Amino acid sequence: MSHIEIEVARYAGVCYGVERALGMAEKAAVEARKPVNTLGPLIHNPLVVNDLESIGVGTASSVSEVEEGTLIIRAHGVVPSVVEDARTRGLDVLDATCPYVKKVHNAAERLVREGYQLIVVGESGHPEVEGIMGHAGDDAHVVSVPGDLDAIDLSRKVGVVVQTTQTPGALADVVAELSKRTMDLRVINTICSATQERQDSAAELAHRVDAMIVVGGKNSGNTRRLAEICTAACPKTHHIEDASEIEPAWFDGVSHIGVTAGASTPASHIERALVRMRSLLES
Repeated sequence: MSHIEIEVARYAGVCYGVERALGMAEKAAVEARKPVNTLGPLIHNPLVVNDLESIGVGTASSVSEVEEGTLIIRAHGVVPSVVEDARTRGLDVLDATCPYVKKVHNAAERLVREGYQLIVVGESGHPEVEGIMGHAGDDAHVVSVPGDLDAIDLSRKVGVVVQTTQTPGALADVVAELSKRTMDLRVINTICSATQERQDSAAELAHRVDAMIVVGGKNSGNTRRLAEICTAACPKTHHIEDASEIEPAWFDGVSHIGVTAGASTPASHIERALVRMRSLLES
């Protein structure tokens, strides 16, 4: 099977916000004289979280679990009250919230301040969405599909922001329905350009190959969406978290394999997948 071509998507793997957060955590671990913990997983990639633990960066599920030292706010961001609570407890707060997520926070606050009924297009319960809702106050609703709008009073002007890792299609579907229901609609497209680039390049590649490998955390929303996009174009799509999951049977009858990875997937994880694939194909 050595004649099989392997091609990596033009845009794949770790984005600026994740790279920045990882760098901040690693630097804190090196410089710290007291415990260093992240509030929840720094990013949605269990392998990376394990790597951080190996250098002394722990994971706390709540502020109350951390008695001293540094608390790192993860890339997804949190509600403002969490930061206030941590500082009140005397913790050193290191804010690794992605700058693009902060833009969503600012946009949500501005729309609410200007009197808009806020709609957040995103995944209910996702840490990023919870953080956005915390900045929006009580008068906001999370919508993932147009049908979710049925339970919302849309009698006044409506403002929209988007979870950074959502697809343009998901936003367009909700906006199209809102356009039918309200005369005063303001949409601030806060989808991250890195997310868009990865989705577009993954879709382009998936249309040209016989099989796709999507590398990244199974708990990563943006990686799962990449897998969905690839599956729509290439039914032989496999979402893996670790290179060891790759099976040789996936490549039977295949001549061209595409590889992409979520924005929380370091380059080293992609390389491990490539090494395993090449090894399997040469055996």
